[in-house]
Amino acid sequence: MSETSDKVVAISKPYFGPATESFLNRQCIGHLSIGFNALEQSHLKELAKWVEPAAAKIMDPNKAAEVAKKIARL
Repeated sequence: MSETSDKVVAISKPYFGPATESFLNRQCIGHLSIGFNALEQSHLKELAKWVEPAAAKIMDPNKAAEVAKKIARL
């Protein structure tokens, strides 16, 4: 994994638990057209934009917004 993807996992793990990497990989492939391991700093704001609505389907929308903001601020 890249340093950036490691940081995103560390921030996201408390929200997504064991599904963290698979969730993030789906977002990267589906919306950024890259694998999660290729994630770079320049991708984070776009990733956060897609994480929030996807996460809001499986968790409290406030928590989804919280994790998306943390990703965007990295």
